[in-house]
Amino acid sequence: MYRVTKRIDFCYGHRLLDYDGVCKHPHGHNAACEIEVRTDRLDERNMVADFGDIKRLVKGWIDRELDHKMILRHDDPLVAPLQALGEPIYKLDSNPTVERIAKLIFDQARALGLDVMRVTVWETPTSFATYIE
Repeated sequence: MYRVTKRIDFCYGHRLLDYDGVCKHPHGHNAACEIEVRTDRLDERNMVADFGDIKRLVKGWIDRELDHKMILRHDDPLVAPLQALGEPIYKLDSNPTVERIAKLIFDQARALGLDVMRVTVWETPTSFATYIE
C-alpha cells in the first residue's frame, strides 16, 4: 500500500461545555492537520494523490468552514450572541474536542473524494488526536 500525507495549518477557537477544566473557557489554537491518503496502485502520474489536489480540496474546505472560526456545540449559549455580532462560527452536535474535529475533517475529506485513511489534528505542539477508519 502507498500512502502520502499533507499537512494543513489553521486557527480556530472553541470551548467545551459540561467540562471541569480550563478548556471550559473560550480559547484558541494554532492547529496542524495531517491528511493521510492511501492507495494500492499509483495513478498514471505514479502518485497516490497530488499534494496540490489534497490542498485544494481539504484546505479549501477548512479555510471556508473552520479557519479563524469559533467551533461550538450547537446549544452553546455563546452561539446566539456571536451570531448577533456577525462573528464566524461553526456548530457541531457535540462538544468540539480535537477528537471530534479530526473526525469531522476525515468525513469531509472522504466526501470530497479522497481515499483518506487517517486524519491527525495537532491542537498544540505536544497534543493531538487521530481518527482512523
